[in-house]
Amino acid sequence: MKSALAGFRDRAISSGASRGPVEVRLHDAQNVAFVYVPLVGGSDLDRAGASLDKLRDEVRPATLGKVDGVEAPITGQVAGSKDFNDQLAGAVVPVFAFVVVFAFLLMLLSFRSLTIALTSIVLNLLSVGAAYGVLVAIFQHGWGASLVGAEGVGAIITWLPLFLFVILFGLSMDYHVFVVSRIREARLRGLATKDAIRHGVVTTAGVVTSAAVIMVAVFAIFGTLSMQSMKQMGVGLAAAVLIDATIIRGVLLPAVMALLGERNWYLPKWLHRLPDLTHDEAPGAVVAGPAARDDEGEPLKV
Repeated sequence: MKSALAGFRDRAISSGASRGPVEVRLHDAQNVAFVYVPLVGGSDLDRAGASLDKLRDEVRPATLGKVDGVEAPITGQVAGSKDFNDQLAGAVVPVFAFVVVFAFLLMLLSFRSLTIALTSIVLNLLSVGAAYGVLVAIFQHGWGASLVGAEGVGAIITWLPLFLFVILFGLSMDYHVFVVSRIREARLRGLATKDAIRHGVVTTAGVVTSAAVIMVAVFAIFGTLSMQSMKQMGVGLAAAVLIDATIIRGVLLPAVMALLGERNWYLPKWLHRLPDLTHDEAPGAVVAGPAARDDEGEPLKV
């Protein structure tokens, strides 16, 4: 075993993974040995990660790996950070797929409209993408970084994109369901699609704006903290909520629905067998007589 440790120490230096000194501490009573290897690269995580790969893929198998029954995990700050990043990267696609597919199915069952389900996903992804763009512009490229005290950061915290996606997609979906529900209710009560869109946006504007102002104010507080992870999270969330409540819900959503017209309520016949999770009330009186016509100007029958 001691010869294997000596071989590990010598090979760690000769392979270029470390410049030394490599320190070995033996604990015979516990049958444990600690090997301290200063990696080439230091605070440069890319170079340090390459040195770590050499230790794991080349040095360890050629030395300690040849000793039967020996367990030789390579740990430390660089190893922990790299393993965490690798595991996080592997979870991005499954998490994105699960959230998007699950949200699509819920919207499809709740509104029984393929168009509403698709547009909700696209608009929510636009909101998340806008937040990502703000983070990259400020913290990676340094545009306006001095305004939030982030000069010279040059990178985004590893776990933040996935965290923001889950949180922002939920918040965006909440706004979307709230606005579209009012539009659908107005449509069922006899308004034409364009008039129903106008009614839904107007009646929800106050609530959406008030909620957005509160959340932006709260998230902005995190942006004033010195810890970069909290600062980036606060700036990302505040920017995303602000964009979502104004541009996405106030402009793009009604514009897209107005352009689609009656196609907003399209559901293929083969999907009619899906469970009906709608919570519609019985159609009431027409809200406004002259507006109770379809997009072609014909009176609606309720």
